[in-house]
Amino acid sequence: MLRDVENHSLPRAAAFFDLDKTVIAKSSTLTFSKSFYQGGLINRRAALRTAYAQFVFLAGGLDHDQMERMREYLSALCRGWNVQQVREIVAETLHDLIDPIIYDEAASLIEEHHTAGRDVVIVSTSGAEVVEPIGDLLGADRVVATRMVVGEDGCFTGEVEYYAYGPTKAEAIRELAASEGYDLDRCYAYSDSATDLPMLRAVGHPHVVNPDRALRREALARGWPVLEFRRPVPLKKRLPTLSVPPRPALVTMAAVGAAAATAGLVWYASRRRGTA
Repeated sequence: MLRDVENHSLPRAAAFFDLDKTVIAKSSTLTFSKSFYQGGLINRRAALRTAYAQFVFLAGGLDHDQMERMREYLSALCRGWNVQQVREIVAETLHDLIDPIIYDEAASLIEEHHTAGRDVVIVSTSGAEVVEPIGDLLGADRVVATRMVVGEDGCFTGEVEYYAYGPTKAEAIRELAASEGYDLDRCYAYSDSATDLPMLRAVGHPHVVNPDRALRREALARGWPVLEFRRPVPLKKRLPTLSVPPRPALVTMAAVGAAAATAGLVWYASRRRGTA
């Protein structure tokens, strides 16, 4: 169990979550390969190759060299893609593809951190066009993701503007801590991969989730908690508070509900007086 609600007289804190195999059961980018194929962005060969990459990722994860090759491949693959078309495809298929593969345990942790007064930040190597809508779906407060260069024609150039990977994730966390006032010693981080060790070391409460072998060894040596997430459950099958809309909308809905209940009581009381 997480600690009680944060004392708001203390510095702010956040929980930083890697995305793939930590919050969702697959690779967020590769999961959309069929949709990109159907939308005409990739050909059949590329779709099959990304399906194979998904299989390798799920079987044992990707080490540093494999991640670099994947980055180069995906950067070249998306060259010339219209950014608006990518966003539309992701928006149209987000609930069908991502909602069913969100770990129930991760959704519960996100809720617990919010209840404790901590911000939730998704920190992912996948592209922002994919990660940002997933962050909205999860109710995350902020997202850190890889950004590709977009040309004047509105298409990806194939160049990477910012790569959210390894040490750069830790740098992003430190920058957020400085700008948002987070006390990193009181912050949490969750990841499945040894490539995220810099991010995990940057906070006071690191946790490993479904770790690869290298990360499991490191966690055992350091005494870090090891979590096993095994239950992907659609948000709509969870408690209503987790099935999005985001927290501001929920507050509004609660206020509307309270107003409706008050109006109902007033009407009932006046009717009783009339009857008397």
